[in-house]
Amino acid sequence: MSRKSESADKHAEPQAPASEEQVVAFLKANPDFLTRHGDIIAKMAPPTRFDAGNVVDLQQYMIGRLHDELDQMRGCAEHLITTSRSNMSIQNRTIEAVLTTLDAADMEGLAQVMAEDYPALLDVDVCCLGFETGEHAAILPGVQPLPPNLLDQVIGPNEVMLRGHSRGDPVIFGDAASLVESFALVRLDPPGCPPGLLALGSRNERTFHTSQGTELLSFLARVLEDCISRWWPQV
Repeated sequence: MSRKSESADKHAEPQAPASEEQVVAFLKANPDFLTRHGDIIAKMAPPTRFDAGNVVDLQQYMIGRLHDELDQMRGCAEHLITTSRSNMSIQNRTIEAVLTTLDAADMEGLAQVMAEDYPALLDVDVCCLGFETGEHAAILPGVQPLPPNLLDQVIGPNEVMLRGHSRGDPVIFGDAASLVESFALVRLDPPGCPPGLLALGSRNERTFHTSQGTELLSFLARVLEDCISRWWPQV
């Protein structure tokens, strides 16, 4: 008898899984269990619908979760498409502005291109080109004379400054400052020339904002610097 008992202990059957009654009792004692473990519901087989009795329709809960996830995915996809289209449009506009700049041929032509063509090409309302020439008269018509050290005071060590919901400064935008509700300021450091500034202003207070990328504006600035250094008036 003792040998049989010892053999039975060694080969004891594994513990039986919880019965349905035990599972039901556990869920009743922990009503927020499925809320805290939503991943379990996603793996459950949807129950048939119940129209009577005190029964929770888990199928509707699961379908609701799937609808929410689908809406989130659709929203992310639409945002990605909109952002991609916007980025492509801005890139194309910048390329057109660069090509127009290269056709200017001299500083007078550049000032005219920036005043007349840049607003439409870059989808802004105001475009100004300025240089720190002190209180002297403008170098050319359309070129704004700026006080010394203005760039360091306004932009600081940065190359580009973007501001939304901000009015334009008359020192930078001149008479058009009252039109500006958001703007971009881009530092220009053409070799052999005074420090310069490209200022883009918009009536829309959300056209420019601090979370935007600045790579394309920096690229445009490098092209402008090269052209200005070659076309700067020799005095």
